Amino acid sequence: MVRFKKCFKCRAVKSLDEFYVHQQMADGHLNKCKECAKIDVKAHRLKNIEKVRLYDRLRGKNKERIAATVAHNRIWREQDRRRSKAHSAVARAIRSGKLVRCPCVFCGEQKSIAHHENYDYPLDVVWLCQPCHMKKHKGE
Repeated sequence: MVRFKKCFKCRAVKSLDEFYVHQQMADGHLNKCKECAKIDVKAHRLKNIEKVRLYDRLRGKNKERIAATVAHNRIWREQDRRRSKAHSAVARAIRSGKLVRCPCVFCGEQKSIAHHENYDYPLDVVWLCQPCHMKKHKGE
């Protein structure tokens, strides 16, 4: 059974799966659609960037978050040891000067990270900025 709701921001009538769940609302969903909520969050972040950055830094120091990150990293390393060894090899090669960081091969951004096509060749990397790296992993 698909139910519909009207967004109070854009006035569009959309199905309930296009609204975030919110227990305090009568129908259990926020009165603003996901698209409008994302626009508002992005605008708030840009308007209050210093406050948001401070909040993010403090949140990252939370003991539960640190423990969760450590656990996640441990699992990530155990899933494929070659991956961890390749990342370490790149870091050592950059420090020693054997490998030089280059701009992103797609967009030219100077701040780039090493992407491995094959972990069996740890120093054979492609330099990508974070957004292009994410696109590469998503298959775009």
